[in-house]
Amino acid sequence: MSDLEKKVLFEFYAPGAQTVQVCGTFNNWDPSKCPLKKETGGWWRCTLKLPVGRYEYRYMVDGRWENDQRPVVCVPNPFGTWNCVVEVS
Repeated sequence: MSDLEKKVLFEFYAPGAQTVQVCGTFNNWDPSKCPLKKETGGWWRCTLKLPVGRYEYRYMVDGRWENDQRPVVCVPNPFGTWNCVVEVS
């Protein structure tokens, strides 16, 4: 991993979920590219190496779009909802 690439932890609390994926501008919004792994206590987690930059993302939980549960910056998207933003620096 270079100085231009950083590890970013994505996590989502969904104890009853069957699948959780993170989708965003870093993977062309493809849910199959970034599945989260179910861990103890109902948390789902995935660490990605991303180049320095600004990315929009959302979670796909059992086929439904969800935003990050933590307080994060959000921006409107073309579908009338919101995308979360992560700054990698």
